[in-house]
Amino acid sequence: MAGTYKMTIAGLERELPICPLNDKLDIAAFVMFSDVEITVKSAEELLKKCPDFDVIITAESKGIPLAYEMARQSGKPYVVARKSVKLYMTDPISVTVKSITTAAEQVLHLSKEKAELINGKKVLILDDVISTGESLNALEKLTEAAGGTITGKAAVLAEGDAADRDDIIFLEKLPLFFK
Repeated sequence: MAGTYKMTIAGLERELPICPLNDKLDIAAFVMFSDVEITVKSAEELLKKCPDFDVIITAESKGIPLAYEMARQSGKPYVVARKSVKLYMTDPISVTVKSITTAAEQVLHLSKEKAELINGKKVLILDDVISTGESLNALEKLTEAAGGTITGKAAVLAEGDAADRDDIIFLEKLPLFFK
């Protein structure tokens, strides 16, 4: 590891560990797990910026605490796109995704019951960090396949070129560290 990157997120200072992605690029790792304070404040600040929605969708797993907290604060439900089909999932809808932080391609799944929760609803797509946009694309495909209407795409941080996108909502820019 090559040190840390200090930044302010939702008014809170954090030092993110800098981790090598490959021989040309390092990234600052933002992990909300176990950081209740940043999760609560980020949810609060994102809700101020997001358009009206009926339901939140996020991908397993790092977006789950944020989706839960935004659902709790807004009183609206959230749905988790799972990385594997679970025994209780009936007639799942599936899409493939390639994320910058995951070595292999992944498949995201939504059960028939969760798809019905999205059908005909205004959906907010949510993640902790938007980088390449591949996870977002997969969530968009799942939402559309389930019959939902996307009203917004949001994350706590936009990494690298994602910060230049005009179709996402985020709190802070996260730089990439080129070697």
